Amino acid sequence: MVPWAVQKPWLKQNQPYRGFVGNFGGGGGFGGFGGFGGFGGYGGGQKGGWNQQRQRRPPPSVPANYKVDPSARHFGTVLFYHKWRGYGFIEPTNKGSIPQDKVFVHWKQLSSDDRFPFLTQGLEVEFSLNIQKDAHRGINALRATNVTMVGGLNIAMQDELDATEKTFVGGQHLRYTGTLKFFSPRHGFGFVQMDQGYDVDASVPSELRVDHEEVNAGGQQAVHMKNLAVEFGIYRTDRGQYKVYNMTLPGGHPLTQDALENRISMGAGTYRGEIVMWNWRLGFGFIRADVTTVLPAKVLSKLAEQAAAARARGKNVSEDQLLYFRQSDARALGRDISKGAQVGFQVYIDDKGAGACDVVP
Repeated sequence: MVPWAVQKPWLKQNQPYRGFVGNFGGGGGFGGFGGFGGFGGYGGGQKGGWNQQRQRRPPPSVPANYKVDPSARHFGTVLFYHKWRGYGFIEPTNKGSIPQDKVFVHWKQLSSDDRFPFLTQGLEVEFSLNIQKDAHRGINALRATNVTMVGGLNIAMQDELDATEKTFVGGQHLRYTGTLKFFSPRHGFGFVQMDQGYDVDASVPSELRVDHEEVNAGGQQAVHMKNLAVEFGIYRTDRGQYKVYNMTLPGGHPLTQDALENRISMGAGTYRGEIVMWNWRLGFGFIRADVTTVLPAKVLSKLAEQAAAARARGKNVSEDQLLYFRQSDARALGRDISKGAQVGFQVYIDDKGAGACDVVP
């Protein structure tokens, strides 16, 4: 795994991305958290949720008047964690400090360097708390946030566990190149065609399956991809199958949507605006910048190109300067993303136009 130490991981700072960019679609996903009853896992092979045949009890509720200090840090031990469904519970070290002595934890709240963030039973961790209202069940539930190792270090266990659990072709860090024929986050797998010329055993096929846990998306949600240049390792399963290990872009760059779309940050300047449209089902919307806001010239140029392209496709575009944003660009808003909300944001340009990121209240 390639360590990164940049201002915004996976978002290039005023420099073009020079890796291979292929065609990709939208969609798919990690299951998400659609109310506690709709909670799923990482997608693909996940059969996650309390709505499945093997139902689990939802996170314990807390009284409506229960208050937490979101800045306070707590210590605890992982009581249970389902790696493939992406959730579990933490037992606090200080008994009695949390109702029922356990708190729900979701993979998105893990501060992790692993490409597939997870916890293991018995792991000692440090975390903060917040309360989430589940409208479907009518309960207030505690959730662990910003979960780290004790001392605040990011969780990083995957490479070490892989070294003891997997059998590699040529070694754990040997890399091969090839073409990702496709990857479907909905189904949780894809296939890679390995480039010719590698001195590998004849039993290793040239076309290899890649499962969702080996798609290195930098701890983010992997998107639908096809016809994409990639690099990877190869491992042999207990059943004798050969599969792709730790698949990335050439050079070890994670397969994030930002990298695939060639996002370029327009700097750390923050702008103000209003959400004028939000599609909660598809997870995207548009922001209109304040009339007093002066956007960078490159952003304005990209917005004009974006509007012209939309009109050429027969779209009815009423405003030329609306900035696109995804739910992943507005994590600070949580569930409070709605039309008319006043927000601050930063801007970027990419192959499709211009958009808003780091959207905050």
